[in-house]
Amino acid sequence: MNRLFDADNPIMSLLSRAADLVWLNLLTLICCIPVVTAGAALTALYYVCIKIVRDEEGYLTRSYLKSFRDNFVQATVLWLLFLVVLAIGGVDFYFIATLSGSSAFIMRMIVCAFFFFFLCGSIYCFPLLARFENSLKTTIKNSFLLGIVNFPKSLCILFIQGIFALSFVLFFIWLLPFFFLFGISLPVYLTSHLFSGIFQKLEPEEEEISESV
Repeated sequence: MNRLFDADNPIMSLLSRAADLVWLNLLTLICCIPVVTAGAALTALYYVCIKIVRDEEGYLTRSYLKSFRDNFVQATVLWLLFLVVLAIGGVDFYFIATLSGSSAFIMRMIVCAFFFFFLCGSIYCFPLLARFENSLKTTIKNSFLLGIVNFPKSLCILFIQGIFALSFVLFFIWLLPFFFLFGISLPVYLTSHLFSGIFQKLEPEEEEISESV
């Protein structure tokens, strides 16, 4: 019986990790309520999840709020830029979709290709912001370079996040309880394993990378 409640017991470790993710999910949802703060909330979530993956978590709430506060300005500007780009892309695709003919098809393919590569690069922005201190311009540039250099892993990250996003869109009513418990924190935690491995290759040369990548 004593071994059942041992901290090293796999079941207890799993339950403890699940409890951490539930709390982080609720904390992120609360910090996302104004919508404009969603970028800072995601950055803080990645900051803590990467620490969890590396067994460096410490106090979750304190670490989360520290990252939220420290990265608030850059993360908010980055989030607003993404919303603007997505809005422009969405409007362009809507108008192109009303056209017909081979030229319209080619234009649709171009917009889809742009959107795909935009996603490949943008998925690195908030994790990079959480892990490295750089200017906003450098963070964006490094994100898209990493998206290209680590293309197979980028596809894997997009697949994991896409599965969660699509599931919630299609089955939102049924998955609503799960969304409030794990909907944001679980995909971020899973992809943090991949981000952590990518960033570990950069961290020994962090200063050089920040200037030259």
